[in-house]
Amino acid sequence: MAIAAETAWLSIRELGRKLRGKEFSAVELAEFFLDRIERHGKTFNAVVTVTRELALRQAAAADRDLAAGVDRGPLHGIPYGAKDLLATAGIPTSWGAAPLKDQVLDEDATVVRRLREAGAVLAVKLSMVEIAGGLGYEQAHASFTGPGLNPWNREAWSGGSSSGPGSAIAAGIVPFAIGSETWGSIMTPAGYCGVSGLRPTYGRVSRHGAMALSWTMDKLGPLARTADDCGLVLAAIAGADPADPSASERPYRYPAPEPLRPPFRLATLKGATDRVQPEVRANFEAALEALKPHATFTEIELPELPFNTVASTLIACEMAAAFEGLAINEQIWEMTAPEDRLGLHSSLAIPAKDYINAQRIRRKIQQAMDALLAPFDALVGPTLSTVAGPIAVNFREYHQAWPGKSSGGAENSSGIPAISVPNGFGERGLPTGLKFVGRAFEENRLLAIAAKYQQLTDWRQRRPDGL
Repeated sequence: MAIAAETAWLSIRELGRKLRGKEFSAVELAEFFLDRIERHGKTFNAVVTVTRELALRQAAAADRDLAAGVDRGPLHGIPYGAKDLLATAGIPTSWGAAPLKDQVLDEDATVVRRLREAGAVLAVKLSMVEIAGGLGYEQAHASFTGPGLNPWNREAWSGGSSSGPGSAIAAGIVPFAIGSETWGSIMTPAGYCGVSGLRPTYGRVSRHGAMALSWTMDKLGPLARTADDCGLVLAAIAGADPADPSASERPYRYPAPEPLRPPFRLATLKGATDRVQPEVRANFEAALEALKPHATFTEIELPELPFNTVASTLIACEMAAAFEGLAINEQIWEMTAPEDRLGLHSSLAIPAKDYINAQRIRRKIQQAMDALLAPFDALVGPTLSTVAGPIAVNFREYHQAWPGKSSGGAENSSGIPAISVPNGFGERGLPTGLKFVGRAFEENRLLAIAAKYQQLTDWRQRRPDGL
């Protein structure tokens, strides 16, 4: 059965309805997306490994289950991609690093297993920045698969470190993907590529079987077409895991038993639109105008704490502990980005007292951020201060004119959730993003607000030309 090209841009719920309505089978849907992966994935340097045989086996099992009256939920029969730091038994897991491109691990990551149990179909391992960016990369070429290219403009970056998931969703080659964030690695590709990306609370999702960059800051989460899609995926992957002591035992349900309803209590950060690109400011102001009938707004300021210094110290020290072996066995000299061959050595020289002090201050940051956000349903702001930069330009060079005022260091050192959704376009025809940030374990508040915004606007329905 021929599947319409429009199918590539449908939400998870829409795909599920068509699958259950027998407009196509799970195998046919898998073949449709596998063809798109093989046709477009390499174009954007988004693909590491196509898992065709596994996908068709899993899709056939999904069809058999549905025929027998066994429905595993909204992800049943839906193809997806996994960032290549998630272990997949018998399939290479490269961590984005050239010296590890043939690495094969013995078992599936917990997230991969839970998605299989939910009936989802693993179609592709997606590219990433080498070692998830922990070595200190400064340009888009820090991956052996090549720089992540933005489907809206192939001369622009798709964002890191989840570059493959960002490109894949924007190009319509999978309906959803799993990315990871330590500091910005879901929010950045979601914002740059004009898709929805959810960073869950630290501990909401088990990281067993995922490459560890920073044990106390890594989070796994979905990128997809809509906020609602992100909620459906989170419901499948969240929960306690004996294999990951940091995984929270707090139950998670989506949709929420008691959904949040307007008027939403939203905070804006003082100076949030200072030193951002004009289009970023205009799109943010238009987003607030769209939400105005459904929300109240209060301007707030971040407390005076060294958010970024704490976050960068924690990441550097934990990365050094995790990857010291790369220096010992000299694989570090095989990294793609020249600066990544040196970053580990400088991190290894950080004194233990700096790490201890960062952890002590982190507790104050968590308390301060929780108190700051307690009166509100979410903090809303531009996801990023600019659109995606040109592939050939160093990050600092591109951003120096538009440094913005980010709360990213505060959010990630606190471990609190956020979601980015598209809210328009800026220079060079590239997307901008709108970010909602909330208190720990309040993902459903963010999803409700983001979903309302997506009902009020049509940015989520836009797609790049030629795809």
